[in-house]
Amino acid sequence: MRKILVNMARLLLALTFILSGFVKAVDPLGTQYKINDYLGALNLRELVPDFVTLSASVLLSAAEFVIGICLLFAIRRRLISRITLCVMVVMTLITLWLAIDDPVSDCGCFGDALVLTNWQTFWKNVVLLVAAVVITWWPLDMARMISQTNQWIVFNYAALFILFIAGYCLYGLPMFDFRPYHVGANIQEGMTVPDGAPLPQFETTFLMEKDGQRQEFTVDNYPDSTWTFIDSKTIQTAEGYVPPIHDFTIATEDGDITDEVLSKEGYTFLLISPHLENANDSYFDRINQVYEYCQDNGYPFYCLTASTDKARNRWRDMTGAEYPFCTTDETTLKTMIRSNPGLMLLRQGTVIRKWSHNSLPKEQQLAQRLEDCETGQMPGDSVPGKIAKLLMWFVLPLMLLTIADRLWAWTKWIRRKKKIINPLNKKEVKIMRKKIVAGNWKMNMNLQDGIALAKELNETLKADKPNCGVVICTPFIHLASIAQFLDQDIIGLGAENCADKEKGAFTGEVSAEMVKSTGAQYVILGHSERREYYKETPEILKEKVILAQKNDLKVIFCIGESKEEREAGKQNEVVKAELEGSVFNLSEEDFRKIIIAYEPIWAIGTGLTATAEQAEEIHAYIRSIIAEKYGQAVADDTTILYGGSCKASNAPELFAKPDIDGGLIGGASLKAADFKGIIDAWKK
Repeated sequence: MRKILVNMARLLLALTFILSGFVKAVDPLGTQYKINDYLGALNLRELVPDFVTLSASVLLSAAEFVIGICLLFAIRRRLISRITLCVMVVMTLITLWLAIDDPVSDCGCFGDALVLTNWQTFWKNVVLLVAAVVITWWPLDMARMISQTNQWIVFNYAALFILFIAGYCLYGLPMFDFRPYHVGANIQEGMTVPDGAPLPQFETTFLMEKDGQRQEFTVDNYPDSTWTFIDSKTIQTAEGYVPPIHDFTIATEDGDITDEVLSKEGYTFLLISPHLENANDSYFDRINQVYEYCQDNGYPFYCLTASTDKARNRWRDMTGAEYPFCTTDETTLKTMIRSNPGLMLLRQGTVIRKWSHNSLPKEQQLAQRLEDCETGQMPGDSVPGKIAKLLMWFVLPLMLLTIADRLWAWTKWIRRKKKIINPLNKKEVKIMRKKIVAGNWKMNMNLQDGIALAKELNETLKADKPNCGVVICTPFIHLASIAQFLDQDIIGLGAENCADKEKGAFTGEVSAEMVKSTGAQYVILGHSERREYYKETPEILKEKVILAQKNDLKVIFCIGESKEEREAGKQNEVVKAELEGSVFNLSEEDFRKIIIAYEPIWAIGTGLTATAEQAEEIHAYIRSIIAEKYGQAVADDTTILYGGSCKASNAPELFAKPDIDGGLIGGASLKAADFKGIIDAWKK
């Protein structure tokens, strides 16, 4: 049930982030306008340049989309769940502010595709915040859709795709137009209120000043001309039907010509520029060509703008414009077309075509009258066709990659589970990993006692050769002396630690090079006691592993969970994190030299021992994540030792398990007879 809950929360967040990021990416200018609204509410609009808000618009859409894809495919589960939680905490706080203060009409989460009220947005974010908490608490319960080795393909492809979409729509026009002025929409119909529909009620108050005193008035008690106008505020007092288009007017010096333009039976060109002073003038010659074409063929051509006469005169001087200018609301113009300037073609009030300033019609496109050429007809790129292209260029490649990846993972699993049969004698052939019993003396025995124990072990194993590799890891001061008495063809010698520095002013430390110079072949790194008492971090251990391998030492790398982590069911999460933090950065060649020692911390020196089944289960899991990282062949060749209160009495049962390749022995390695009893488990 917990996994079902986590994955439902993950899918809810993934789909929301993907949708939110995509609709922002197809309309980057619309997102920029919304960011400007936020800045205006905070009185910061004049301080932030347009290129900053536009860049923020593109990056925000890309970030949301990529987070959604990462959640969908369960890429970098811990990191992405924490990022999602941080995003949702911030967004929930912002939308709470919006809901309470109402500084902007809607948050713009889904652009114009889905408009929510501020309170609806807040409660939506509360639900998503709860989902983010769920996946952050249990990130590893999110089921992967693709293996770790191929996750970078999905991440980079998603990032490049969404940035391409944003750039494409910014250069041209939104791929999907969710606004009421989209191609095919009739503006007059969009302004119509159905018969009997209730109308919204508004109340406007005017702030006026006279003789240094300010006072608010309504329409009913508006004062005489001795009062000076300061500001006005309109609030809605009653709900009602609001048509999709409710603020479209075209005004000239001679009056309102809205009905005249919208009811004209033929074609009308509208050049749209919210602010001529900020309009792109790179293609003014094409605009003039379109105007001349209209003059020759009797089509009306108007420039709609919210700019002042000064800006209009400047535009005329700069471009040689001879077409008439009309006044329209700035917000309406920004809604009509996401380009400054942009060109719109109407036919009896219906939007036939739209062009951004980067794609204005060329001379050959206007060689005939509009009635007789393709330019005067509705474009053929339908919404289903655009969706099909998206499926082909984004969804289909990811789907094929996912299917191929899962099939490969499944076949690897089958190969791993399937018995390997020798085709000559039809007998089962076991994978021949190196079996090792390693002793860890820790901080025990003086030099004389250590030499005596090493000599006794050496003689005993010479006389009764072991069926496995044997290693003893001793304190630093024993190494050079014991190396003289050991036959290292029978017993390997190792250190219990080494420094994370090559050399230098590090008093008391012993470098990997020094360890190697004593004649040692092995070194234990990452032991739980070093992690707990000396605060060795994954980064420190990563450096130690690199330096040990640089000096040709074979690393016995320890991993394992505490009692609390085991009781919380986090043992898999812990061992995976320890491997990822310190050894999964190695190349395949270098990782093959690593020996893993699983040591349940709760069983070290406590007398407690994991059952053979518990030990086998986590050893098999460790081998599976090695297979995910480096492939099944490497996993099959990796020696994994058990290191939790292993004794001669339980060693045969533990060593009989297929994924347990020996033991890292603590207290039982301090007596030759006890150690020999564990070694002999491989003979049973």
